Amino acid sequence: MACGSPPKPDMTPRVVTTPVITDTVPVYREYVGQVYGRQDVPIRARVEGWIEGLHFSEGTLVKEGQLLYTIDPQPFEEQVARMQGEFAAARINATKAKSDLDRYEPLAAINAVSQSDLDAARATYGASEAQVDAAGANLRVAEIQLGYTRVKSPINGLIGKTAARRGEFVGRDPNPVIINTVSAIDSVRVQFYLSERDYLYVARRALDRDADSAHAPRPHVAFELLLADGSRYPENGRFDFMDRSVDPATGTILVQVSFPNPDLLIRPGQFAKVRVRFELLPDALLIPQRAVREFQGRHMAYVVDAEGIVHERRLELGPAHGDRYLVEDGLEAGERIVLEGVQKVRDGIQVLATDTVFTPKRVP
Repeated sequence: MACGSPPKPDMTPRVVTTPVITDTVPVYREYVGQVYGRQDVPIRARVEGWIEGLHFSEGTLVKEGQLLYTIDPQPFEEQVARMQGEFAAARINATKAKSDLDRYEPLAAINAVSQSDLDAARATYGASEAQVDAAGANLRVAEIQLGYTRVKSPINGLIGKTAARRGEFVGRDPNPVIINTVSAIDSVRVQFYLSERDYLYVARRALDRDADSAHAPRPHVAFELLLADGSRYPENGRFDFMDRSVDPATGTILVQVSFPNPDLLIRPGQFAKVRVRFELLPDALLIPQRAVREFQGRHMAYVVDAEGIVHERRLELGPAHGDRYLVEDGLEAGERIVLEGVQKVRDGIQVLATDTVFTPKRVP
């Protein structure tokens, strides 16, 4: 009895395909920005002297008007005492001059004293009044200088590390003049730079936004903050301003955005990425990044038709969106592309395809 030949194994490659989908995709650009407090107020030693005391804990919240530093007040107290003496002497002299003038005026009326004596008394009184004013001004200056020995916080905020300790001389270079900084950080300012190209993109859409035409495109600009650990800060930013000019050395323009900081998580001096969402693209074509093959700078994907035949397509790709690419040209919505088994296929071969739905990673 003759034996038949064993059946040949099916050598048709098996692949997994997924459809090309459409979605509304935000267009992002990312920029490195630096964080500043809503207010960053330097604390200065406005008089020279030795620090006698620090009245705060570094890195803590302080209140407006809270005493921060005391500088040795003795030289300024002596100055105030001297100015008080000069002021008192000037007032005594003015009182005497007024008394003399009051005595001369009735005598001059009956010609008991000469007119020149009366004029001299009037001049002496006027000069004494001026001396009182000058002495009073000097006293006020001395009192102001004495007040500067008690350094107080100008705002509510977070105080930093002190640049001078008890016993150090401050108020004159090379010793510290700015001895600390208080920052209001209930909201923070983030500054970054736009390229000229991105600036023109934003500016043109701002003009479109202001156009009267009902068909003018409406930009959807939003600002997000990406922290150093890669996480997205939960609060969105508010545009503050754009600088008046482009820096000719770098070809960039300064932009400032403010972010609420209710938990005081963000601190001045941090570097963070500002992700700017310029607009939303409706019906954008998206495919998984792992379905794309790159060769000598060209990007390709394999499309499987209804008969299971593979067709190589050259793609024009837009920016990445998570683990997917935005496709600008080369594919149409609904076409099936090879997701798994890309290395098994080539243009024109027959495959056995199993469809799946690709689940993208969440974009932070």
